[in-house]
Parts: sequence; C-alpha cells; structure tokens
Amino acid sequence: MRHRGIGIFDSGVGGLTVFKEIAAVLPGENLIYLGDTARVPYGTKSDVTVQRYALEAAEFLVDRGVKLLVVACNTASAVALPALRQRFQIPVVGVIEPGARKAVLSRNRRIGVVGTEATINSGRYPDAIKALLPDAQIFSTACPLFVPLAEEGWADHEIARLTACEYLKDIIAARVDTLVLGCTHYPLLRKTLKKVLGGEVMLVDSAEETAKSVQQIFVQQGLAHPAHGGQREFFVTDVPTRFERVGRAFLGSDLAHVQQVQIG
Repeated sequence: MRHRGIGIFDSGVGGLTVFKEIAAVLPGENLIYLGDTARVPYGTKSDVTVQRYALEAAEFLVDRGVKLLVVACNTASAVALPALRQRFQIPVVGVIEPGARKAVLSRNRRIGVVGTEATINSGRYPDAIKALLPDAQIFSTACPLFVPLAEEGWADHEIARLTACEYLKDIIAARVDTLVLGCTHYPLLRKTLKKVLGGEVMLVDSAEETAKSVQQIFVQQGLAHPAHGGQREFFVTDVPTRFERVGRAFLGSDLAHVQQVQIG
C-alpha cells in the first residue's frame, strides 16, 4: 500500500499549486495528476454536473491504484466531497477543511473568503469556518477574473491590481485580518493581493494547508513511502499544449510526459 501513488485532480491547471506543495512535503511519494481540461472550468457548472465530473476524475485515479485522493479543486471540494468519500475506500482530502483550520487563527475573527462563483455560492467555507469558530464573521466575494489573469501570466500586472481593488473593496471595508484564497489559482496573485490588502492581512493558501493535511494522514495511517525522488505523472482530458505552457508558471518547471486521456 505504501508504494502506491497519491492521486490529485482538478478541472485544469490550478490544482498544480496543490501538487507542488505535496511534492515539497512528501518528495518520496509517487504523484499522479489529472487535469480535466476538456471540461474546465468547474466553477460555472451546476452542482450535479460538478459531482459527476469529480466522480469520473476520481475513478480514473483510483483505477490506477492510488492510496489517497486529493480533490485539488475548491469547487469540487465544495459540492462533491461527501459523494467521493462514500464511493471510495481510501482517504479523500479536499482543500476547504484544511483552509478553514488555518483561517480560524484570525485575530479579530473577521475573515474574508474569495473564490469562484460556485465555491462562494456553496457557502462551504463559511460553514467549515463557523464549525470551528462559531462567532467568526465571514465576508465572501466571487473573483472569477483572477483565474484567467493567473493563467495568462498577468498575476503581477497592473490589470490584476485594479481587478483586485474592485473585487476586494467590500472585504477591505469589513476590516478583515485574514483572507482565504478559495481557489487554487489564487496563490499566484499573492503579491498583488498583499499590495491591495496590506501586509497585516494573513493570506490562507489552501494548497499549503492541504499538503500539511495529507502529510498528517500519512503519519497517522503509516502510508508514507520512505524512498526519495518519487515519480510524477500528468494526465489531461484535452490536448496538453496549453496545460504544459501554463503549468510551468504554477510549478516553476517544465511538465514532462503529459498524456491525454478520456474519462467518464
């Protein structure tokens, strides 16, 4: 069991931020990534559709013998996690609960959440945060343009700053001291968000927190593989050209041997 890989899936390239953090804390593990690029984005789809897509993506990875499944997509984590945990007999980790655990360290208990429309509309982040910190005040805003800005390499551009100023004006007015980045693309805009919000606001990167959760599960359940330099595999459901190009910015290195597959 320990020699099996970790399966990670997202609707596209954003989940590579989660992949990168897991690779950093568990370098000896074999990692298998699936980007459902033929059906991206999930954030504008119905709950029923997202759940179906998530189950099909997970099935592909489970069929490859993974020992743990990471839902590296906030939208899929928001609407499909219970169904995934019911279907499969391996640990399934989403990105919302780990982010919520970090967010409740807020000093003034005024917490902002940004994400896709589906993630924000689901209310899962406020639910997860309030389950841990009942008197927290949550201020949520959908920021759909952050995704294309990250993918086009404009995360530090003046356009990104102006967009962030517009999206975050209510959150700034609410005087939050913590902002949850509720989309795996958003860590690429960290510098821009810091400029807009100021250095006193803690940014919660769900990718980092998810990697810590996976590491903790491995320790608790004895799943860790003691070797070093684990294998890395990448699969996509559409032609890999754009995934390879954009993925370089997310990983900081080239993606080798990206394979196109069909799922569902």
